[in-house]
Amino acid sequence: MSKNPLTMVLETKKFNDTNYNNWLRNLRIVLNFEEQGYVLNRPPSSALPEDFSPKEHLMFKKWHEDNRKVCNIILASMSNDIRKQYDKLDSISSIMLRMSDVCSVPDRHIRYATKKSFSGTKLAKGSSEQSHRVKMLSLVEKLEGLKAGLDNHTYIHEIL
Repeated sequence: MSKNPLTMVLETKKFNDTNYNNWLRNLRIVLNFEEQGYVLNRPPSSALPEDFSPKEHLMFKKWHEDNRKVCNIILASMSNDIRKQYDKLDSISSIMLRMSDVCSVPDRHIRYATKKSFSGTKLAKGSSEQSHRVKMLSLVEKLEGLKAGLDNHTYIHEIL
C-alpha cells in the first residue's frame, strides 16, 4: 500500500469475516483518496473495440492497472486465513461478489439494530447531555442513511 496514512486503517482493521460492512466502508475511503474507487463500481472492459482511440486505450490500460493494484490492496487487508480463499480470483468484481455473497449483512438487519439502539438509548447518569445529543444525532443520521422511514416527530420524541 502507498504511504497514504489512511491505509493504516485497512492494515489495523483487517477483514476477518465478521466486519465486512465496516471494512468495505474503510476500503472505499482509502480507494477514493487514492482515486481508484471507480474500479469497485465500474465493470471491467474485456477488450477494446477495433476502432479505439488513444484516449480509450489509456483508459483501458489505467483501469486494468488500477484493478491489479486494488486487488492487491484488498488481499493485503485480509487476515491470512481468509486471503487464501480469495487470492486465486483475478478481478475485483469476482472478489467483491464472493465477499458480498458470503459476508454482507442485509440493510434490514442493520436498520433493526440501529432502531433498537436508538429507542433504547437513555442519558446515562453522570454523563453529559452533549455526548448524549451527539450519540443520538449520529444514530438519526445512520437511520436516515438506511432509509428507516421515521418522521421528525419520532426522532424528537425519542431524543427528548
